[in-house]
Amino acid sequence: MPVLSARALLLDMDGTLVNSDAVVERVWRRWADRHGLDGDEVMQVVHGRQGHASMAVLLPDRPMEQNHTDNARMLAEETADLDGVVPVPGAPEFLASLRAQGVPHALVTSADVALSTARMAAAGLELPDLRITAESVGASKPDPEGFLKGAADLGVPAGECVVFEDSGAGIAAGRSAGMRVVGVGARAAAYGPDAVVRDLREIRVEAGADGVRLHIG
Repeated sequence: MPVLSARALLLDMDGTLVNSDAVVERVWRRWADRHGLDGDEVMQVVHGRQGHASMAVLLPDRPMEQNHTDNARMLAEETADLDGVVPVPGAPEFLASLRAQGVPHALVTSADVALSTARMAAAGLELPDLRITAESVGASKPDPEGFLKGAADLGVPAGECVVFEDSGAGIAAGRSAGMRVVGVGARAAAYGPDAVVRDLREIRVEAGADGVRLHIG
């Protein structure tokens, strides 16, 4: 059973703690139809990024101002649509274990405050005390800014943090930040994380005086 040691954990939300794939599929496939794009190709891009960053990849000639306007409308749609939002298996117990053992941790998500609050509540998950959301950063994943900010706000060096992520953009952001990455779910395995689990039931957290040990598998 592999073991990773750390002083703090940085947790993505969608695909890592919360399964929101049903909503993401509905909203982004409608967007793809409106713009004459192939829905399957769009879905290969959008996971892990802020909406405006995905739009910039998919419509590279469109002004960013238009992407930001479109993204605001999309965020409102996603926040209102919570049908099918459920916890990733093991997420409630995992978060409860972190809180009970006093493990420093933060949510680092491409969602904004409203969307992250709505989805965590819909999944029945308690929000971590520290949350790095879309409003907290100037650059979307795969830029490492969010993870670096999370580490700084926790007062822990980047190299002593472990990231939990499911998407290519998120895993790239964690690696760029100089952090080790645990990939969660089938989507993660293709992007080279340090370890992969099917879901959070395969993680056991053991806190001690010198930090936290993650038993994986």
